[in-house]
Amino acid sequence: MTTPSIPPDSAPGRTGEFPAAPAPPRALDRLRLPGPRALVGGIILVRLVLVGLVFGSALGGRSGGIPVSARIIVGLVGLVAIGWFTMVSRDKSTTMPATTLFVQATVDILLVTSLVSGDATPLAALYVALVAVYGLLLPTGRSLLTTLFAGACYVAVTLQSPEAALAWSQVAVIGLVGVLIALLGNRLTSASREQHALAVALAQVRLEAEEILATIQSGVITVDGEGRLGFINPRGAKILGGGRFIPGQPVLDVLRACSRELHEAIVLGLTEGTRIMRGEASVRRADGTLFPVGLSTTTFQRPGTERPLVTAIFTDISDLKRLQEFRVRAERLEAVAALSASLAHEIRNPLAAIRSAVEQLARSVGPDEDDQTLARLVMRESERLNRLLSEFLDFSRVRASRFERLELLGLVEAAARITREHPEARGTSITVIGEPVELDGDEDLLHRVASNLMLNAAQALAGRGHITVTVRLARPGEAPVGRVERPVMLLVQDDGPGIPESVRERLFEPFVTGRTGGSGLGLAIVQRAVDAHRGVILVDTMAGSGTTFSIFLPATWTGEEIT
Repeated sequence: MTTPSIPPDSAPGRTGEFPAAPAPPRALDRLRLPGPRALVGGIILVRLVLVGLVFGSALGGRSGGIPVSARIIVGLVGLVAIGWFTMVSRDKSTTMPATTLFVQATVDILLVTSLVSGDATPLAALYVALVAVYGLLLPTGRSLLTTLFAGACYVAVTLQSPEAALAWSQVAVIGLVGVLIALLGNRLTSASREQHALAVALAQVRLEAEEILATIQSGVITVDGEGRLGFINPRGAKILGGGRFIPGQPVLDVLRACSRELHEAIVLGLTEGTRIMRGEASVRRADGTLFPVGLSTTTFQRPGTERPLVTAIFTDISDLKRLQEFRVRAERLEAVAALSASLAHEIRNPLAAIRSAVEQLARSVGPDEDDQTLARLVMRESERLNRLLSEFLDFSRVRASRFERLELLGLVEAAARITREHPEARGTSITVIGEPVELDGDEDLLHRVASNLMLNAAQALAGRGHITVTVRLARPGEAPVGRVERPVMLLVQDDGPGIPESVRERLFEPFVTGRTGGSGLGLAIVQRAVDAHRGVILVDTMAGSGTTFSIFLPATWTGEEIT
């Protein structure tokens, strides 16, 4: 997608807005002629003068071959036409109807005819003026009819005059002007329509571009050759930290503070014209932490400028990075699980033989206390190792064996009741809240997921704290994009000390634990169980502020192969 660059001299008045587009010039404007509204206003003023002259000539007794009563009637018609024309012309939202203009032209020609009245008067030139004006306003056909009517009226009143030759020359002038203006008006009308269509299309494109840039999830920023901000959309300002971006003001120092890589990419574009495709950058949050963004830049050289404008498009790819980590983690756990099953079987067999041999030795040896102590030590450690191997096998065998429709809130409440009775959870408050939601899942696996997470939280709290478990449908934007369809969310929060930084990156790997005496398999089993449901598990933790595990599970099983 090509993103339009907003030049600095047309920078928006505020972040995220396009400047208002100037109205395109009309065809009449380019020819230095008044526009249609101005012509209509002039016609009304001229008609007032003509009506005044008609009434004046009637009251003065100059008949000129036309009865005074007829002149008065024509004058009254002119007054009515003025009122009608004025009301119609007030509605600036619509174009003046051609029929209305044609009727007005007829009235004006009658007014002029009542004044000319066969005399050799300079007022006959008004025919030419009327034909010219209405030729610009009317369609070609009606413009020619107006010319024909004006010529006919002039011929009718001048045939009574002995100067007939003059009348025919005037008719020729009226006809020539009418035809030329009609042809010119037709071309001007076509050009005006094309410009109007172009202006409408341009306005639509600008509206669509503004709407797209305001709603897309990518940030867009344009910087001119002097390092000033030309444009930034709302999403871009949000990704980069908010309201420090003022159009028309220097922006490179602000970008350097937000993202060193983004700053360098824009500077390279300004100085060398370098474009970046599918790069990556890090953006610093207000708390100093960094998050990744995908980055592309393009350049645009404006005529008459030494440096190009640079437009950068950047997208928060934190969710994408998390999904990549999920995929790698799941593949690693699958490989470890396969190896674990093989090793556990290989170790358990000789371990059983060792245990049996030690038991026989313990019965055969004498009552020597040291020998008995060593025998008990070997037996105790072999039992511990056997339990560890059982957990290891349990981890390797995590599979979703049977999917059925479950009500998750009830399942979690049942798991919470069992966890509250665990010795290591005594003194810990466990609260389950939420709404009944259904999903397709393996009841045993989901029960273990909820139990393990609550027990882990209770062990971290050591009997001094609170655990809140929430079950509900995930809201838009909560689940990683494109990973889970119609997600159901299981949230386990505690107010404990948080997860040690030394184990955060490897938290879901086997044998990784931040607790003395822990096997390090609980969260690995949770991860495998969530993967078996095609779900996602996220963890947010901070020293002294507690830990939150967020699990997103699809509400409906798609029937894909279970791995």
